[in-house]
Parts: sequence; structure tokens; C-alpha cells
Amino acid sequence: MDFSRRQLFRAGVLGGGFVVGAGFMNATSARAALPENLFTPVPMPPQAPAKEGLANLPGTRLFYWDTGGVGPVVVLMHPVSGSALMWGYQQPALVAAGYRVIAYSRRGHFGSDPADKADGGVASEDLANLMNFLGVGKFALVAAAAGCSVTLDFAISHSDRLHAAIFSGGSFSGLAEADYTEVARRVIPRGFDDTPPEFRELGPSYRAANPDGLRAWIELEHRAVSGNRLGAGNANVINWSSIARIATPTLFMAGAADLYAPPAQMRMVAAHVPGAEMAIFPECGHSLHWEQPEAFNRTVIGFLDRHARSPGPR
Repeated sequence: MDFSRRQLFRAGVLGGGFVVGAGFMNATSARAALPENLFTPVPMPPQAPAKEGLANLPGTRLFYWDTGGVGPVVVLMHPVSGSALMWGYQQPALVAAGYRVIAYSRRGHFGSDPADKADGGVASEDLANLMNFLGVGKFALVAAAAGCSVTLDFAISHSDRLHAAIFSGGSFSGLAEADYTEVARRVIPRGFDDTPPEFRELGPSYRAANPDGLRAWIELEHRAVSGNRLGAGNANVINWSSIARIATPTLFMAGAADLYAPPAQMRMVAAHVPGAEMAIFPECGHSLHWEQPEAFNRTVIGFLDRHARSPGPR
């Protein structure tokens, strides 16, 4: 690899040369007023030490980083526009909260092998194989955007391995239910995929308020894809019936200004997961972890503290 995660931070792409909105989330209040610090600049924090590696797995090699430690394991699942490099705001916050943090790039994303066009593998099986490679038993998943589809598939197959599953801005491609696909058809018009990624994935308030953060996000998005990333399948048929089998604590988080997965669409999925909780972030687009990192981190850590620290094997 010619551009590691550590080099990326040191080079200034994520090294404090830009700031993003602080944000605030209140899951119970219906007040229309927004907090004054919604877009108060937040500098990128210094990163905790982490080991980088290339895991040799069945059918592929995947780039990962791992902070180590003895705390409960949290695995970060990146969006299709990102890679293992997209979590600069979450890694130090989770480490400071006592968690061992792991992120990896799926096939075709930064540092990992491209997906075979004839056989793209099963992304949730790659996740299981990586955890086995790293000697991780039970863990929590925090997913953004397309990472939510992999997390949903994994949770259906392996709820017993999860302390918790958190879905942020999930559009859940592959969900085979007519009512859901009809909503997705209305939300995503023809030609939407031809618009710039930053338009699709960053809310208008963020793009207006944070030009430096916007440029940094675009830089990471440009570095995200290393080769073919298409063709991965699911281990399960994803429908309301299979989703209802998920037996792990779940939290769904939606941005009120998300063009990909608005709150109404995410509620459809959350309603079929037993005991699921939901939180909505004001003036936020598809990339909650990037646009409103402080609110994102508080919400995630609060949920994990309730569910990922339970007694039992980790």
C-alpha cells in the first residue's frame, strides 16, 4: 500500500486542516428549534494507536486496522463511498470510552483486493472470516450507509455473535419486499446516481457550512475505491420475515435531510426488528458519522454502554 491510514492523517487530509459540524440529537423532543452549536466547528481529533494489516481470508485479502486492547470489540462498517479510512471522528472517541475498535475495507475498497467480477463473494461471510482471523468472538457493529446492508445480513445469520448492531443512514439494498422497494423507487429518482457523490451523501446544511470538511470528504471518497467492488451477495434472503429473526439490540439512526434513506424509509425496517430503537438527527444527510460526529458518537457510545458491556464472552 502506498498510502496508509496513518500517512493519510499525517498528510493533513484528516490532520486538523478542516472542521465539521458538532450537531445534536434529541430522540424524544419534538421541538422545532435547533441547538445553537449545530454547526460549531469540530477539529479532527488525534488518532489512537492502531495496528494495520492485510488479512488473508478465503477468496480475498482485506485491509484492516485494529486499536487492540481488552475492552469490548466494536467493528466499524464503512459506506460504499468510503473505506476503513472514513472513521477518524469515531476511532479515538470509542477508544477513550474503553472499546477495542476495528475497521476494515470491503472488497474493492482502499487497501483490499478487488472483488472478482464472476464471484464477488458474500460480504457478511468476509466479516465473519475477518473476526475469526483476528480471534474475535462477540462484538458490536456500527454501520454507515451500504455497510448497513452487510450488517443486516450478518445479524440475521449471527445474532449470537453480536452485542449490538447500529445502523446509520441505511438504504438496505437487497431488501426484497415490494412495499420497501416501492418507497425506494420514489425516494431515488432516475439519474440520481449520476449526481456527484457529495450531493447524494452529504446534507445541504453541511455542504453550505463546512467547505473544508466537504473537500476532505471528497478526498477520502476519491481514495475509497481500489478496484471492482460490485458483485457481492448476501448469505440470506433479506425480507421482513428474515429481519424479524434478528435477536440482538439494534439502533437505527437517520438524518432528517438524508436523500438516500430518509427517516420514514428507515422506520419501515426498524419496525420489523424486535425491540429496535430509532434516533433522528436534524439537518443531517446520509453521512451522520461525518456531518455530526459529536452527536453520532454520544448516541453510539450511549447505546453500546448499555448493551456491549454485558457479561459473557467477547
